[in-house]
Amino acid sequence: MFTSEAVTREVRVSVAAEFSPERSKPTDNQWFFVYTITIANEGRETVQLVTRHWIITDGTGDVEEVRGPGVVGETPTLAPGETFTYTSGCPLTTPFGLMQGTYQMVTKEGEVFDATVAPFTLSEPYTVH
Repeated sequence: MFTSEAVTREVRVSVAAEFSPERSKPTDNQWFFVYTITIANEGRETVQLVTRHWIITDGTGDVEEVRGPGVVGETPTLAPGETFTYTSGCPLTTPFGLMQGTYQMVTKEGEVFDATVAPFTLSEPYTVH
């Protein structure tokens, strides 16, 4: 399992990613990875996640950017001390890659900022015989 963590303006974003063999088909150059993200509001102001921006780099260096509203169909609002956890996935055509990005957050007062999602590795595990 690969992890990363970043804190922006007292919003902590923690990631745990792993290879999903049951959803992968390496013989067809299809690898699938599952990641679980926990967003924790460690500050004193309520924040809402409104958009996401992912930068996904595969093992050959090809980059794909993904932008959209919310995460997994939700735009969670987090009061001080609250967390939101979700699981999603990423297909690649290589057995290795890297993801990183930002969540656009807005405070109750309307101030907008980007919470960093630190880079995390997507990798098929290697078996030692």
